[in-house]
Amino acid sequence: MKQELLSLALLLAPCAIWGADSQWMLEKSTLTYHVSHPLHQLDGTSHEARGKGVCQAGSCDFLVAAQVKSFDSGDSNRDLHMLQVVRGGEFPMVMVRFRLPDDAAKAGTVHADLEIQFAGQTVHYAQVPFQETVQGGEVRVSGVIPATVADFKIDPPSLLAMPIKNDIPVRVDVTWKRM
Repeated sequence: MKQELLSLALLLAPCAIWGADSQWMLEKSTLTYHVSHPLHQLDGTSHEARGKGVCQAGSCDFLVAAQVKSFDSGDSNRDLHMLQVVRGGEFPMVMVRFRLPDDAAKAGTVHADLEIQFAGQTVHYAQVPFQETVQGGEVRVSGVIPATVADFKIDPPSLLAMPIKNDIPVRVDVTWKRM
């Protein structure tokens, strides 16, 4: 009997966090990409992502989007070059779609399958782990998307004939609030 109650509690945990038949809005966001070059390291950050989530029939669908030009590395020339490299004029948004099934949350960790549209490419990342924390009526989600330059078919920019490293991990720290 105790084992059945524990199993039921684990199955219902995501529903308790996200709630069946609910809508969510992205309240706060910090998205930071990291670029590594043999001569220096840099981060570009955006706090301007927008998003919405809808939970119904056993799963939650989310969309998060940010303008590519909203990422700031602290150097306006570098940011303009980044916009050129990723074709920001032609593809001005980076969009992330993901679905969380009822059994996604396990001990504060959510594994999400992501579909990311960026620089004219759509890339899928399977089972990316995110930490989930409930604070009052809000849910904070943080983690790292293991993106690479090659995934999005971007020619790696170079400095002094040395290209950046292929890895461009994106740190995610977002807070969702029920609508």
